[in-house]
Amino acid sequence: MRVGKFIVVVLDGFGIGAMDDVERVRPADIGSNTCTHIFDAVPNLHLPNLACLGLANAVGFSYKGLPTSCSATYGAACLTHFWADTFFGHQEIMGTKPHMPRGEAINDGRLDSVARALREAGFHVERHAKDSLGYLVIDGACTVADNIECDPGQAINVTAALEDMPFSRELEVGRIVRDIVHTPRVITFGGGGIHLNDLLEAVEVHGRYIGVNAPSSGVYKTGYQCVHMGYGVDERVQVPYLLGSAGIPVHLIGKVADVCANAYGASEPMVDTYNVLSRAIEMAELPGPRFICANVQETDLAGHSQDAGRFADRLQVADERIGVLRDTMDEDDLLIVMADHGNDPTIGHPHHTRERVPLLIAGRHIRSGYVGERKTLSDVGATACDFFSVELPENGTSFLSSLNVSIPQ
Repeated sequence: MRVGKFIVVVLDGFGIGAMDDVERVRPADIGSNTCTHIFDAVPNLHLPNLACLGLANAVGFSYKGLPTSCSATYGAACLTHFWADTFFGHQEIMGTKPHMPRGEAINDGRLDSVARALREAGFHVERHAKDSLGYLVIDGACTVADNIECDPGQAINVTAALEDMPFSRELEVGRIVRDIVHTPRVITFGGGGIHLNDLLEAVEVHGRYIGVNAPSSGVYKTGYQCVHMGYGVDERVQVPYLLGSAGIPVHLIGKVADVCANAYGASEPMVDTYNVLSRAIEMAELPGPRFICANVQETDLAGHSQDAGRFADRLQVADERIGVLRDTMDEDDLLIVMADHGNDPTIGHPHHTRERVPLLIAGRHIRSGYVGERKTLSDVGATACDFFSVELPENGTSFLSSLNVSIPQ
C-alpha cells in the first residue's frame, strides 16, 4: 500500500468548454466556457498557481493572468452523467456509473400527497402559491418546493430557517418527502440567522417550477447544514467505501461531505472557500496514507448568481490556498484539481452548464505533459483506488500508469 495521500480539489462549476452533445441535449449551453468567459469579464484576474498546474494548457487559451505552463501535467474529463449536476457529478467522480435520472416538478401531482403525509406525521402545513404554482410551508419555518438552481425537475428542496426549526426536525420532513417524490434528490438544508420571511422573499417561479433561491435567501451564510437524500447510488462501489473498508482514512470537506456517503471516514460540511481549502491543508499535513476530497462550492454559487466578478474572486482565494496545499504535499502525495460540471455566469441563464472539466495533476514523481481527455469523471476515482492498490470502483479507468508514478511502495 502506498504511504502517500491522494488529494482531490473540486472547483465546483468550473468548466472549460461545452461538451459536444450540448446542441442535442442542452441547447441553452451552446458556447459555454466558464473559464474563458470569466477571464473575458475580469481581464485583470491572475491565477498563478492554477496556471502552474496547467489550466491554460487544459482550456486551450492563455491570458496575462493565466499563462501556459511547460512543466504541467494536465488533461480534461467529460461528463457521463446526464445534463450537469453537482450530486451526480460527485457520484461519478467517486466511481458510480451514471444512469438516466427521473424528474418531476413539485406541482406534478405530488404537492397534496406530501402535505397530507406531513400533516399525518404531526407537522403544521400551509400551502402557499405564486403565479398559480403551489409550495408548502412547514411549522412556520421550512419550505418544500422545487430546486431552481440545478437542472429543472432533478431535486426537491426542503429549506429551513434553523433559528426556528432544529435540523433534526427538518430531516424528518426531508425523509417524508423522499418517500413520496420521484426526483433523484431531496436536498434537506438550512441555515441560521434567517427566518421564514427571508425564505418567502426568495421564492421564484421558473417556468413550471417554483422554489426558494437559496443564495438569495441567506441560508448559506451562518450555521449551514445539509443532507442530500438520493436514490440509485450504491456507496459500496464508490471510492470512500472501498478505501475506508481497506483501512485508509477518508476525509470529505465542503459540499462533497453533503452529497457523498462516507461510512468509514470523516465528513465536514462547510461553504467558505478559504476554510474548505485550509482544512484540506491541515489534513494533508497529517502523516500516513489518506484520501482527501475538498469541494469549493462558492464558485458554483457565483455561477448561479451570474456574477463573474464574484466567481473570479473565489477563484483567486482558491488559487492561493491550492498553492499552499501543493507546497504542503509530501514526497509521495498526488493532487488533482478538477470540477464536476460548468456554471458559466455569462451564458444567460442561472443553471449549470454542460462542460468538459480540467484535470490538473501535481506530484513529485510524475511526468509532465497531456494525459488526454478522459471519457468520464470516474477515471479520477479509479485512479485513486489504483493509487492505494484496492478494488476499483464500478466505473472509470485509472490513468495512474500514464503518469509514470515512481512513488515508494
